[in-house]
Amino acid sequence: MVRTLLITNARIVGAAGVREGDVLIRGARIEAVGPDLAGRPADEVLDAAGRHLFPGLIDDQVHFREPGPTRKGDIASESRAAVAGGTTSFMEMPNTAPATTTREALEAKRARAAATSMANWAFYLGATNHNIGEIRALDPARACGIKVFMGASTGDLLVDDPAALAAVFREARVPVAVHCEHTPTIERELESWRTRCGEDIPMSAHPLIRSAEACFASTSMAVELARRHGTRLHVLHLTTARELDLLEPGPVEKKRVTAEVCAHHLWFCDGDYPRLGTRIKCNPAIKTSADRAALRAALADGRLDVVATDHAPHTLDEKERPYLLAPAGLPYVQHSLPLLIDLHKEGVLSLERIAEAGALAPARLFGVVDRGAVAEGFFADLALVDLDQPRTVTREKVLHKCGWSVFEGHTFSSTVVATMVNGQVAFRDGSFDDTVRGLPLEFNR
Repeated sequence: MVRTLLITNARIVGAAGVREGDVLIRGARIEAVGPDLAGRPADEVLDAAGRHLFPGLIDDQVHFREPGPTRKGDIASESRAAVAGGTTSFMEMPNTAPATTTREALEAKRARAAATSMANWAFYLGATNHNIGEIRALDPARACGIKVFMGASTGDLLVDDPAALAAVFREARVPVAVHCEHTPTIERELESWRTRCGEDIPMSAHPLIRSAEACFASTSMAVELARRHGTRLHVLHLTTARELDLLEPGPVEKKRVTAEVCAHHLWFCDGDYPRLGTRIKCNPAIKTSADRAALRAALADGRLDVVATDHAPHTLDEKERPYLLAPAGLPYVQHSLPLLIDLHKEGVLSLERIAEAGALAPARLFGVVDRGAVAEGFFADLALVDLDQPRTVTREKVLHKCGWSVFEGHTFSSTVVATMVNGQVAFRDGSFDDTVRGLPLEFNR
């Protein structure tokens, strides 16, 4: 029997505005949205009591570590944390162990997610210098995109052969998502710092080693390749004001080149390195306050299209190593929507822009079917948030398997009260329904 859920007295947040109303869910989908549904029969009624109802976030860049070093995180643990943070769908990166560079490895990840993921899921196929045959043979329905590391990476995932790079941009039938940093520029700067400091390089050097110049050189190359080959290009985790000159504002569905910003690049700047050190080491690096201000403005005006996390769990012991040995990446998918709402309260983003850049834009960019909005006929992926219920992050409450958060001690001004995944209440008032399983994202291509 198909169950029904009626959410009443909500402030429904969408790209076009915030409206008061009710939402009737039948099975996995939204049947009706309106101001006067309270009298309709339903198996369960959830009174939102004036709280804000967002479309569940679609995070287009996460690292869940499976297969590989699952002591840090796995699909089950990190998807659960994501749901607690208002994220109902994720797209996971290929730099696992082994890397997801074949269709066989891709299918193995899909099978694992089907069995264990609380959130909806999709995976990237990683490009290498040698797997153009796999890219040509990829069924566009089986992957969200092709991930290209145009900067330093591990193993075989760095694509630094110009012919191989051109082939990927020419042959890909799905969006090409790129990590843009110019490796020779980074290596030259790193060698200069080693000459001055030996192996005892300070953390404050990170944004100077992985510099704005390195980012711009790589991003401009990616944009030029995309325009030459007609590629659907998505630039991941943009970090500098200068790179914004390569982008244009406007609706995401009208662009061939789009870009993402990560929430930690909107939050932190290089002034935070003395306090947090290697805990905020990430690639590309967190840069200046001027870069942060430019990124904030560009996300607000539509030059940047998507906001994501690049959630990347490492153990705290690993992160507290010296600069050259500490791995890059921050774990915070559990706090993604509250972080964005804090930015809203600072006047950085409207609630409408959070819903658009966090849910609707990634859905449209990747061609995700029937997700990303609180709309009739769409899947009921929803996050109910109390904007005035503060919550302090403590280590005891961290859900990431790595067991820590860079936001420990911070009090977010809002709380995710409940999260629905395909019409099922997966998370409510701090408790989970661990029987809930997400679905594979479907793509209209």
